[in-house]
Amino acid sequence: MKAFEILLVEDNQSYVSLMMEALEESQVLTNMNAVMDGAEAMAFLRREGEHAHAPRPDLIVLDLNLPKIKGQKVLEEVKNDSDLKRIPVVIFTVSSAEQDILKSYNSHANCYIIKPKTLDRFIEVVKSTINFWFSVVQLPPGE
Repeated sequence: MKAFEILLVEDNQSYVSLMMEALEESQVLTNMNAVMDGAEAMAFLRREGEHAHAPRPDLIVLDLNLPKIKGQKVLEEVKNDSDLKRIPVVIFTVSSAEQDILKSYNSHANCYIIKPKTLDRFIEVVKSTINFWFSVVQLPPGE
């Protein structure tokens, strides 16, 4: 069985480590690639430079507060790109600002999750999200 490919766009290494821990605890076979900013995310998705052989993700987990290109701009670029727009994008951020939530959904985010503050809840939310996207939802066919 093929592993589901996840692209995590997150500039905080602690969150990257927590995400990896949560994925290991989930019952879903996944492979996660992490990039630290929006520019690298777009290079990965467009398979540019060092990312020429990057796998096409089945799911993008995207923070909004990123260096170089902000998460909101990455979301808009993904959803306006005919080759990328069907990849589900989960916004996973600390922002609970109503304007961020509305702007994300208006830009066609597939869901918006506020990062939990406790470790146990963080792990639980990530596992639930992964189980939902890879065990419940029928994803579009890959390349």
